Amino acid sequence: MSTIAAQIANKLLEIKAIKLQPNNPFTWASGLKSPIYCDNRVLLSYPDIRNLVKNALADKIRVFKPFDVVAGVATAGIAHGALLADILEKPFIYVRSKPKGHGMQNLIEGRLPENSKVLVVEDLISTGKSSMAACDALIEAGADVIGVLAIFTYGFESAKKVFTDKAIPMDTLSNYRNLLDEALYINYISEEEKSILESWNKDPKTWGENLI
Repeated sequence: MSTIAAQIANKLLEIKAIKLQPNNPFTWASGLKSPIYCDNRVLLSYPDIRNLVKNALADKIRVFKPFDVVAGVATAGIAHGALLADILEKPFIYVRSKPKGHGMQNLIEGRLPENSKVLVVEDLISTGKSSMAACDALIEAGADVIGVLAIFTYGFESAKKVFTDKAIPMDTLSNYRNLLDEALYINYISEEEKSILESWNKDPKTWGENLI
């Protein structure tokens, strides 16, 4: 496979930024059992992959309306957003998950000009809640959020609904379907394991309850 989505999925598996363990699932902080673990911070340690992602993000902006400012979502989206802003030569800001506990108690760090059109950058779309919280903070500050761009998404229907309900476009470089196709193609998983992974994606909340 040679699409950019497949290339990125391949690299994330190669450096173990994404791990698939359908027969030995992880336990998320929420307590949910999951056959996948994703930490895109890892790719920052690999210059060639970092550049692949940076350039892919820069190419992907064509699907969005023009914008003035790039905003990273703390913490994992900060580095990728800053890299994108640098290649585009655009201003960069970032949005905290909660206001800083001292000083100016900022929620948004950096200078956000009035009525700015902002592209939000995330590393991962899971439930979509952290992305939308950042969008809400920017909108409240007077920005026009033109969309959210991320490296990877689990592709949950509930997350898609979060963006649809707020009429905020969202796109990613790769996604769960791309990942499974690539993992099968390179023999990282079997057809049986792919089926297990697909079943989790359809119903992640109850999937773990059916484990023996």
